[in-house]
Amino acid sequence: MKARLILENGAVFEGEAFGYLDTQVGEVVFNTGMTGYQEVLTDPSYCGQIIVMTYPLIGNYGINLDDFESNSIKAKGLIVREKCAFSSNFRSEFELEQFLKHNKVLGIEGIDTRALTRMIRSRGTMRGIITTEDLSETEISSYIEDYSSKGVVYAVCTKTIERYNGLTTSSDEQHKKVALIDYGAKKNILRELLKRNCDVTIYPAWTSADEILKDQPDLVFLSNGPGNPEDLAPEIEEIKKLIGVKPIVGICLGHQLIALASEGETEKLKFGHRGCNHPVKDIGKNRVYITSQNHGYCVTKLPKDFEVTHVNVNDGSVEGMRHTLLPVFSVQFHPEASPGPRESDYLFDEFIAYAE
Repeated sequence: MKARLILENGAVFEGEAFGYLDTQVGEVVFNTGMTGYQEVLTDPSYCGQIIVMTYPLIGNYGINLDDFESNSIKAKGLIVREKCAFSSNFRSEFELEQFLKHNKVLGIEGIDTRALTRMIRSRGTMRGIITTEDLSETEISSYIEDYSSKGVVYAVCTKTIERYNGLTTSSDEQHKKVALIDYGAKKNILRELLKRNCDVTIYPAWTSADEILKDQPDLVFLSNGPGNPEDLAPEIEEIKKLIGVKPIVGICLGHQLIALASEGETEKLKFGHRGCNHPVKDIGKNRVYITSQNHGYCVTKLPKDFEVTHVNVNDGSVEGMRHTLLPVFSVQFHPEASPGPRESDYLFDEFIAYAE
């Protein structure tokens, strides 16, 4: 069946539909990863977005049940140059198309993803519609105008408090108590903390500072998540109450929220950073690391008493910052996403070192 991508600038790309036949609207973004499509699709940070994979063949190693970053697909849609119909991998449990059908997500193949990516790079991220229907101009305008990314954090975060114990049960091992505030946390953040013998309590995004402090955590961890950080004004106010009271670290959206809570500033990037090959320099170590990234916003004004710890080699944007007086540290990229493939792991050890 034919399917179309219709962008808000009027551009139309035609291809073949696969997955769940439906109409969806979202922010069209591209990801430069050669692998990792399963993790990308299930990453809560992609909530509300239609993903264009720049690598031409997607689906060749199938889908397995172990590598999800959440319990389901969070993206609105998937656009690829070519879908692999039959996967070949000993870990594969089902095909990409089955995965999309089960999660009621539309995919489109046969689109010139190179031309589409160049358009997004030159004109910036745009809203778009993917559909198998013959929509009228009025319907297209309505879909585009009605789309909003507000509320996406509340759609993907946990709705109840969850508690997990560190993986080591030896009485000789000291467990740190980590309060993980979930704005759309990837499962691998939890896995990395548990591997380091942390007892982790996950809180919904809207949890008050008072409720978190009642549990007396050794460390407060602000997770990644989707959307514009400035939309989370109530959450920023609660973070302000935690700064200086407990050690705080953050990843991605958590990094941006720390900046806003400390009177810094953020802004939307033209087309964002999404992929698993972004070079970032650790200034203190004078070394460049290959990082995994997924964000459309960045910190543009450093808060008072903060210093830059990491910088993006491609565009010079802030990729990490640390308070010079208080135990507050955050990075924009994803050390839990196994870029490099494991060379960013050291950051979780640095995060835990902040615990009281």
